[in-house]
Amino acid sequence: MGEAVTEGVSRPLVVVLGASGLLGTAVTRELAARPVRVRAVARRPATVPPDPVAEVEVCTADLTDPGELARVVAGADAVVHLVAYITGARTWRAADEGDAAERVNTGLVRDLIGVFRQHRPARPPVVVFAGSTSQVGTGGAGTLDGTEQDVPQTAYDRQKAAAELALEAATAAGVVRATTLRLPTLVSRGTDDPSLDRGVAATMMRRALAGEPLSLWYGGTARRDLVCVDDAARAFVAALDHADRLAGRHWLLGSGAGTSIAELFGLVARVAAEHTGKPPVEITPVGAPGGAVPTDAVDFVGDPAPFHDITGWSARVPLRAALEDLAAALTRDASAPRP
Repeated sequence: MGEAVTEGVSRPLVVVLGASGLLGTAVTRELAARPVRVRAVARRPATVPPDPVAEVEVCTADLTDPGELARVVAGADAVVHLVAYITGARTWRAADEGDAAERVNTGLVRDLIGVFRQHRPARPPVVVFAGSTSQVGTGGAGTLDGTEQDVPQTAYDRQKAAAELALEAATAAGVVRATTLRLPTLVSRGTDDPSLDRGVAATMMRRALAGEPLSLWYGGTARRDLVCVDDAARAFVAALDHADRLAGRHWLLGSGAGTSIAELFGLVARVAAEHTGKPPVEITPVGAPGGAVPTDAVDFVGDPAPFHDITGWSARVPLRAALEDLAAALTRDASAPRP
C-alpha cells in the first residue's frame, strides 16, 4: 500500500475505527479489494464485502472501555480513524451533548497517540483522521483551500480541531505519521446499506419519496460541496498510499463546486418524483429550528487541487447520479420484506 507498507511485510495491517458507519463501511469496502489485512472495528459488527481480496477481521469493541483501543490497534501499520459521537437519529449535532461527545471525538485520538507513544513500533504508524470542512467556521469565505484560519463555531468542530492539532503534534514528535482529511457534505448513492445514511440529502430524499414537504432554512442560500461517500472512501485509501507526503497537516476533500441547499432540495424533489411518478413535493421556507448553528448559513466549498496534486484523487460521481442511485436504493429498502 504505497508509503504505508511496513518494510518486510507483504500484507500491511490497516485498522478501520468506526467501520460500521456510512463512511467506514465504504472505506472497508475499498480496502477489501486490496492485498492487505483489514481489521474492521466498531461497536456493532461491520459489513464485509463478498469475496474480498484482503484478509478481513471484524472486531467489535467499545473504544471508550479501558484497554480496548490498545487491543484493536495492536500491530497496525495504519489506522483510519472515522469514529464520531452519534446518538439515535442525530449525527454531529450530538457533539453539543457534553463530556461524552468530547470523550469520543477528541479523547479517543489522544488515547490513540498515547498507545503508540507507549508501544512505539519500528516505524511510526500512519493515521488518517476524518475531520470536517466546517472546522474553518467563520474563518474562510468563497472556495476554501485549507490555508484559512480556523474559527470553529460548534462543539463538534472544536473537538475535531483539537484532535487534528494533537495528531499534528504527535507527527512532529515522530510518534505517528498522521494526516486529517476534512470532509465536505457526503451523499450516499446507496451502494451500501442506505439506512446508514443520516445526512441531509438522504433525510430529504426519504421525505420526498414519502410525499412530505421539504423544510428549507435561511432561504437555502448556503452553498455546500456535495461529494459521494464512495468518492470519499477512495480518498482515504489514496491518503494511505501517499502517507508520508501528506503527513503533518490537513487536506480538504471536495469537488470544488458549490450547490446551494435550495438547489439540492429542488433536485431531490425532482429525482424523487421521477421514482414515485407523482408531482415533486413542495419546498417550504421555515424559520431555523432550535438546533440550528451559525455555520448552517455559511458556505463550505473546498478546493481539491492540493490533495489531487499529491494523490491524483478527484470526485467522480455526479450529484444527480448519486441522488438517482440513492432514490432507487431507498425505494428497494422500503419495499424489502422485513424479518
